[in-house]
Amino acid sequence: MRLNAWLLTSLFIAAAPVPLVAQTTAPDGDLNIPDTLEVLGHADPHVRKATAIINGEIITDTDVEQRLNLVLAANGGKIAPDERERLRVQILRNLIDEKLEIQEARAQDITVSDDEINQTFSRVSQNFQKKPEDFADFLKANGSSEQSLKQQIRGELAWSRLLRRKVEPFVNVGDEEVHQIIDRLKAAKGSDEYRVGEIFLSATPETHADVMANARRIVDQLRGGASFIAYARQFSEASSAAVGGDLGWVRAEQLPDALSSTVHGLSAGQLSDPVDVPGGIAIVALIDKRQVLGADPAQAVLSLKQISLTFPAGTSEAEADPRVKAFAEATRHIGGCGNVEKVGAKLNADVVANDNIRLADLPEQLQSLMNNLQVGEATPPFGSLTDGVRVLVLCGRDDGVADMPSFDQIYSQLNEQRVNMRARQYLRDLRRDAIIDYR
Repeated sequence: MRLNAWLLTSLFIAAAPVPLVAQTTAPDGDLNIPDTLEVLGHADPHVRKATAIINGEIITDTDVEQRLNLVLAANGGKIAPDERERLRVQILRNLIDEKLEIQEARAQDITVSDDEINQTFSRVSQNFQKKPEDFADFLKANGSSEQSLKQQIRGELAWSRLLRRKVEPFVNVGDEEVHQIIDRLKAAKGSDEYRVGEIFLSATPETHADVMANARRIVDQLRGGASFIAYARQFSEASSAAVGGDLGWVRAEQLPDALSSTVHGLSAGQLSDPVDVPGGIAIVALIDKRQVLGADPAQAVLSLKQISLTFPAGTSEAEADPRVKAFAEATRHIGGCGNVEKVGAKLNADVVANDNIRLADLPEQLQSLMNNLQVGEATPPFGSLTDGVRVLVLCGRDDGVADMPSFDQIYSQLNEQRVNMRARQYLRDLRRDAIIDYR
């Protein structure tokens, strides 16, 4: 599996689709590999032309390059040349899995409409702060393409739909399990819970060393400024890859033991070293931290008054500067919300009041400002000559409390964990049965 939120036609050459055909499966057992061996021929898996034929359908160099360039664009190009080569190898693997997922969905008569793909494409464009029509030009300018990203979206939607039909109906979560978790949450009220991001890399005893080395390289890139979301979408083999690795809010006890102790030692915004977990290796990012069923600052409801200055079209910065300075000085020590209308009239500014603004609904930069304000204080001026310059005055705050997750929410989380495990097995079987020809 491979980033919501929110990432990535190519000169796509496709042979006639070939449905997956059941093949004879060899029984499980020891492979009987000798301790010492002589490799006949050149066998460096990282020196391979990035072209493959998957059950008759072609992945070209162009496909790989366009997907790679999308990752680079999401990371602002902050990826070293040697890391790009490793990314190229990983992206080829992702494209192979994507082909297998789409082929299997097609064999099961599962389709994804162009309208669904366009809607998701539009949402992704918002992550890049682009309109959909401008986003296509942005991708082209960065060496990628609209079609490459839409192919990734098609694969993710098709696989998700396939799992809902072929896997989810056979996963069982008991009501008693859900009620036990609800009881534990009530008992844990006031303890810490964490919003966690994950990148999961599957590994066997034979591949552990290589996967751990790869995980360490990923951590180095992330600590150097690379996008966690982008890397989660490209590298993670968990179902959370589609949402950039975001697991949402969890208590440490809900995580595997190794991750539980790791999360306890992290501060908000920190990234873990690679951690061994059942089935592979995980990298954990602690996005945020709060108390179970305690106060949640993001859910605080604010009572605000806004004072805004507008400027006639064509006003220069030099002309606006004296008025903006007077505005900043007048609002720096405004003396509480009772003075807002008086200050607004003096400055010939507009005043608007709203008593029901959720902190989490404000832009991120304003959230941090408002969270540190006392009642009666104002933010520094913000805005532009075109949109107007304004300040917000805090008139009141009702602290939010984290809601108890509903029965359905907890049921869905348990169900997703089990579907995710079955999905990895499903994809593993598709890889085993596939005919893959590297060129």
